[in-house]
Amino acid sequence: MRVDLFDFDLPDERIALRPAEPRDSARMLVVKTGAGLEDRVVRDLPSLLKAGDVLVFNDTKVIPAQLKGVRRRGEAMAQVEATLHMRVAPDRWQAFMRPGKRIAAGDRVHFGHDGNSCFLGQLDATVIEKGEAGEVLLGFDLSGPFLDEALHAVGHIPLPPYIASKRDDDERDHSDYQTFYAREEGAVAAPTAGLHFTPDLFAALDAKGIERRFVTLHVGAGTFLPVKADDTADHKMHAETGSVSAETAAALNAARARGGKIVAVGTTSLRLLESAATKEGGIGAWSGPTDIFITPGYRFRTADMLMTNFHLPRSTLFMLVSAFSGLNTMRSAYAHAIEDRYRFYSYGDASLLYRAQSPDRELND
Repeated sequence: MRVDLFDFDLPDERIALRPAEPRDSARMLVVKTGAGLEDRVVRDLPSLLKAGDVLVFNDTKVIPAQLKGVRRRGEAMAQVEATLHMRVAPDRWQAFMRPGKRIAAGDRVHFGHDGNSCFLGQLDATVIEKGEAGEVLLGFDLSGPFLDEALHAVGHIPLPPYIASKRDDDERDHSDYQTFYAREEGAVAAPTAGLHFTPDLFAALDAKGIERRFVTLHVGAGTFLPVKADDTADHKMHAETGSVSAETAAALNAARARGGKIVAVGTTSLRLLESAATKEGGIGAWSGPTDIFITPGYRFRTADMLMTNFHLPRSTLFMLVSAFSGLNTMRSAYAHAIEDRYRFYSYGDASLLYRAQSPDRELND
């Protein structure tokens, strides 16, 4: 499909730089194909679901994966930045580095604050490989939990580029850019639909008899990359690692068998569920990397509903929601959201999408 089908104009002032307070006071646009749009707030969610429905959350935890440092090549030095996006060994991460032209295999990079040394504020690495578009494989001098500790000492919260270009990260972001139920460290971007939930909202969902289950997908920095190809067939997704436990898979299959709806909280949860879908139409235990790329015409096998934020134009995430609810439906929904001053992107408002029965029929409209 042509990528420009997923383009739209978004006024700069619609980009949220801070989340709503409290989190569940954010607005939520309910989108049901053929039934119009409904303006609600996130705390209305229990009234929109029924006892026996199941919310599926991604419990990944964001780490300080944004690193600033100095590249040394002989006597030559240059300021560089790295955003880690997938761990491939106890001491190795795939990362995006900029400026990419200043990086070559074999370079030594010293990350940290103000030139301090070792554990007091510096972390050293070697560029093992250099790929396309500034992607590299970094081999760190530290490994395992020692590397994790160093990242927490010198790293920054990796705010999305559309926020980072407007302000620096600060202490608030350590809590704002993290779901309150996060527990599995490894993400370099937050599963942002989950940012809207609070303990009070969980309690209200419990009182309604709405279940919750957790999966883990470590969101990578590739989620922020623009689609540079003109056709979706030419775009390559970056892999992210995740898992669905046998217990969670069994619970979701049981919910479906009794007529309950499966509601994915976030595109990351949905992509992981689809990766774990079985040929028989159920959900199985699953673990590993996934680079699943969902565009209109895709046949969903797992979730009935999707709660998600408002996404970038021409992004793989807007393509996914268009596949889920229909391209024309989502174009109309986004036009309404822009006109009605909804807040966009990671710290923005939410949408609750119903799965269209035949969304690919819109491709010929």
